[in-house]
Amino acid sequence: MGAEIGVGRVDEFTGQLWKIWKRLRDEGIHQRLHLGLFRSDYLLHSPEKGGPVSLKQVEFNTISSSFGALSENVSKLHRYLALSTEYFNSSPFLTLKNLPRNDTIAGLADGLAAAHEAYDSPSAWILFVVQAGERNVFDQRWLEYELLEQHSIRVVRQTFDELATSAEVVPGSRILRVKLPGLLPRGAESVEISTVYFRAGYTPRDYPTLAQYRTRYVLESSVAIKCPTIQLQLAGGKKVQEVLTQGDTLSRFGQGLDLDALRSSWMGMWGLDKDGDYGVRRAREQADKLVLKPQREGGGNNVYKGDIPGFLDTLPAGEREAWIAMELIEPPDTGNYLVRAGSGTEGAVKTEVVSELGVFGYALFGPRRPIEEQEVGWLLRTKGKDSNEGGVAVGFSVLDSLVLVD
Repeated sequence: MGAEIGVGRVDEFTGQLWKIWKRLRDEGIHQRLHLGLFRSDYLLHSPEKGGPVSLKQVEFNTISSSFGALSENVSKLHRYLALSTEYFNSSPFLTLKNLPRNDTIAGLADGLAAAHEAYDSPSAWILFVVQAGERNVFDQRWLEYELLEQHSIRVVRQTFDELATSAEVVPGSRILRVKLPGLLPRGAESVEISTVYFRAGYTPRDYPTLAQYRTRYVLESSVAIKCPTIQLQLAGGKKVQEVLTQGDTLSRFGQGLDLDALRSSWMGMWGLDKDGDYGVRRAREQADKLVLKPQREGGGNNVYKGDIPGFLDTLPAGEREAWIAMELIEPPDTGNYLVRAGSGTEGAVKTEVVSELGVFGYALFGPRRPIEEQEVGWLLRTKGKDSNEGGVAVGFSVLDSLVLVD
């Protein structure tokens, strides 16, 4: 992932993040604790029609893992409909006992509260770093309400551009303070920040100029606990996911785990820069069963199947290092109804769909502290089987609920 040797050499976004981490390391600035609000995404895999079904990992998200709050509310909606209408007896499976509870909001807020408590300054606030004109604000607000009502922790929301003038790191103590003139009681001008929660910063669009990278450095240089730190964000890169599948790499980090079971959840992957032209040649030969992934989050970035050969024709050899090839997960056939807003039941279309399960969890860890971790909830996204991408915010899929059947 490095800027001199690695993905960051040909991917400016990854390279800029790497340079910030390297600068912090060279300056002797270390993170006492790391907080991750993670989401691991899975699809059912059944390569043979009617054959055995297994669970395969799509990716592991380390920054801005979204839709936890909204997925909980969708789950509550479906449970309410089961309780109030019994779904008009349309299916014996649509019962309240088959619709599991989803308490993601409380769980994710518990993770942020754990970091706040570990910081050990009760009057400090949590900073949400958000995008300008945030479209996903309602998913974030539920966490803000939970933190205030259940943990008495206040939240301030600011963009990178706002933080360029409002954020300061106190010399010596490296305490992060955010100026909020005229907005605080008793004449206070600024608040101390215990935890920085990044709901922005995962895409190059959040860094249109070097100024935003400079602001990211300022935040990272403080003693506030970051969710995630810049190195934890880099660890979630697709290249890291691919490298972990190679040889004995996983054995270096998975002591005490069932490594064979973990490996069985992964599809085959390789870098396009593997062994000269071999990675690209192999991708051409297997294109109909592959997806190509860059080091990006947020949906809409991948290249699928029939589009791969043409893409490879235009990809400069020097940029191959930034891409990985991954074998496509092949979900079993599942029928369902899709309803477009405003179309009513008459507009329902029965079609083949694919559902992707995301499992949320948090981990708070550091060099001299036992890992505090917890699984906290889930997300289900459903889309038409012909749609390659799976993002909700970009319009490829919808939030859904699990139905558990024995």
